[in-house]
Amino acid sequence: MLPEPSSDALTVSNALLSQIMAEIKAKGPITFARYMEMALYAPQLGYYRNGQQKFGRTGDFVTAPEMSPLFSYCVASHCLKIFNTLPASEVKDILEFGAGSGVMAADILIFLKERRALPAHYFILELSAELKSRQREVILSKIPEEIDRVIWLKKLPEAPIVGVVLANEVLDAMPVNLLQLENNQLAEKQVGYDKKNGLYFVSGKPTIAVDKNILDYITSSSPLYPYVIEIKRQLPAWINMLSTLLKAGSVVIIDYGFLQHEYYHPDRHMGTLMCHYRHQAHFNPFFYPGLQDITAHVDFTVVGKAAEIGGFSVEFMNQANFLINGGLLDFISAADHPTQVIQQLISPNEMGELFKVMLFSKNLSR
Repeated sequence: MLPEPSSDALTVSNALLSQIMAEIKAKGPITFARYMEMALYAPQLGYYRNGQQKFGRTGDFVTAPEMSPLFSYCVASHCLKIFNTLPASEVKDILEFGAGSGVMAADILIFLKERRALPAHYFILELSAELKSRQREVILSKIPEEIDRVIWLKKLPEAPIVGVVLANEVLDAMPVNLLQLENNQLAEKQVGYDKKNGLYFVSGKPTIAVDKNILDYITSSSPLYPYVIEIKRQLPAWINMLSTLLKAGSVVIIDYGFLQHEYYHPDRHMGTLMCHYRHQAHFNPFFYPGLQDITAHVDFTVVGKAAEIGGFSVEFMNQANFLINGGLLDFISAADHPTQVIQQLISPNEMGELFKVMLFSKNLSR
């Protein structure tokens, strides 16, 4: 019972579907990771590239920075702490991956300006021209005098930066391979198409390896039913890229997910794949490709191990602890903020426990 898209949105979705159909016709069934990549990131047509409204009350979901500026203030408080830890002689920057509506960037700049601790540059790595335009409008509306400090990028900076790298709800949208373990046999859930069924799952040979420790854990704890295993193939390489990108400072990753012993709990034998459309969550990734978000929870064990290999020190906590450590309670006492929103951000039954924060640090002087 999901809402019907507008005629313009339907035109976008049909064009993307034609591209997906053409690839399947030419190559046969494709991996789900490839389907998800096209559904989210195909130029001009994918969900994050096509100009449709995504964030906020009129979009498909609301992120924490849009719920309250307090979230961004706590992130900014961490940035300030890192800036104060780095040598005074260093030029300090912030780089944000996928800045969404731009609200968090604007509120971080406001917080740091009030404390005379603005970064030399606030880089935003954004591939969508439409989102870049919206981000610019939001920043101009909230802190126009610092707009020249904000620099939009389509690729990573050529030189490593010193400062803070931010990734809020970025890794959940990274394409994921879906494998299914049943009776000690591993198959991959791939995507096919025909006129009768449209897009549908087909079983194929695995195109990606699964860590033996994960297989052993699943078979020892979940022997009675098929188990869906989600692998973000790009994740270790993405973390390794951060070790090259950041000369000194901190990386802040905020997302929903678990450590492996929770990720591969028997209760999650169907996986964590979820779709979001007009503030409704559902499980059909083939519903109007390009018009809905598709996500999978983050395996933070993989993230942490890759970070340690990359030379980072790693801290892990839930969102509630990160916000409280960042001064949330002080910010609340200093001004009037809706209790309901605060509860959503830190309650164990809301975002406080579901969302996790992993902090990487590198070459900090003290």
